[in-house]
Amino acid sequence: MMNRSQFASAVRQRGVVLIFALIVLLILAIGAVALLRSVNSSLLSAGNLAFHRDLVNQGEQAVAVVMTEFKTGGPPLSGAPTTNDFPAANYKSTVLPTNAQGVPLALLDDTAGPNGFLSVGSAANDIVPTANSQVTIRYVIDRLCTNTGTAGSPNCVQSTGLPTGGTANRNTAVAPPSATVYRVSVRVTGPRNTQAFLQTTFTKPD
Repeated sequence: MMNRSQFASAVRQRGVVLIFALIVLLILAIGAVALLRSVNSSLLSAGNLAFHRDLVNQGEQAVAVVMTEFKTGGPPLSGAPTTNDFPAANYKSTVLPTNAQGVPLALLDDTAGPNGFLSVGSAANDIVPTANSQVTIRYVIDRLCTNTGTAGSPNCVQSTGLPTGGTANRNTAVAPPSATVYRVSVRVTGPRNTQAFLQTTFTKPD
């Protein structure tokens, strides 16, 4: 038979084992919670990245619209001269002020303030791809010039291509005409307050 001292020793041993088991269970529970949080964060990041990529693809619509209108002379410019501002077409004949990242302040401020969007363009030009997409595309166009009126160097950024061609009797390259550089900047806003910004430059001979 087990005497009293042996019984007390066995009870103490079982108590120590129980304490260690509880500590192990606590550690496992903490690890499980940390793992779940890590998985949730990864899923959230992946979802936001997918939203952002989709917004970038959607924003290409604004670039396509602007390029088409400049080529055809149709709306929103509708044949208006590019030498002056045209807010109805989101067009500015001088370079727009930007932040440190190069984004025009007009795309960061929706008000009618000095650098706000409503002082440069019209919200009626916003592009909404589909009714239920929760995506809104807003853009501004600016001519990279320091003043209105006729574009020219050194007041405007001019683009010249590489000399091409020649003459029948001389091996002299012919310099192409210079062209004023325009910039279109796009802000795309989507679900979860996700935003993407796009920007590209193009030329249109004056």
